[in-house]
Amino acid sequence: MSPETTKHNGKIQITPLRSMPPIERFTPVTPHLAISPTVSVVVPAMNEAENLPHVFATLPQWIDEIILVDGNSVDDTVAVAKRLRPNVKIVTQTGKGKGDALAAGFAACTGDIIVMIDADGSTDGHEIITFVGALVTGADFVKGSRYAAGGGSDDLTFNRRFGNKVLTSLVNVMYGTQYTDLCYGYNAFWARHLDVLDLDCDGFEVETLLNVRAAKGGLKVHEVPSHERCRIHGESNLRAVRDGFRVLKTILREWRRQPTPVQPEPAAAPAADRGVA
Repeated sequence: MSPETTKHNGKIQITPLRSMPPIERFTPVTPHLAISPTVSVVVPAMNEAENLPHVFATLPQWIDEIILVDGNSVDDTVAVAKRLRPNVKIVTQTGKGKGDALAAGFAACTGDIIVMIDADGSTDGHEIITFVGALVTGADFVKGSRYAAGGGSDDLTFNRRFGNKVLTSLVNVMYGTQYTDLCYGYNAFWARHLDVLDLDCDGFEVETLLNVRAAKGGLKVHEVPSHERCRIHGESNLRAVRDGFRVLKTILREWRRQPTPVQPEPAAAPAADRGVA
């Protein structure tokens, strides 16, 4: 099965294999979520004791919950996290890989909104308000983009940039999306959509899996500009070629998988329950 190509006014147009909702469209939210959604931030970490002070310093104080998923660190990652934020919730990872860590962290969240950031200092917690704002104004799933106006990166090599462009284009053709930055891990979404996302992978391909399942599930997706910084301390476990092939395998595998239906938005609580006169 291949995309349908047609000619119009001398130009070739490609019809996507699947029609997905455009990323600009939003669904309305109920009043109680617009007034006071609670926010959980998930931080997967392994041996990031040196980086956590920089990461936690960018996290807004109004965040309701920080979930640190520890990948069996051999340094002081957990102790540093507790010192920086005494109320941090620690989840010990039983499996391996970023995908497994995020799944464990998501399962432990209690907030209305879930935000995922990296523990190496490459994602800026100051941007969380932009993600939350897009969700409150109607998006179901918000993804950061280094290529959106106002975004950027200090850490994109030629191989990573080229591979990301190819894989992003492939997903856009196959799934009818309008993504500009497929392989970037700064995302946020309403917790009620966890069943749609249904993480079942281990590695860095989790970022692609989230984006594809959000589209297949009919979620209203919005991109916001984000600036990626270089890792502050230590070395990344990302391997462009190896992980690129895992991403490609994930894209093709998802084509055969049936999407999970979107859950309806919960009804608004009575005004008295929200403390509203």
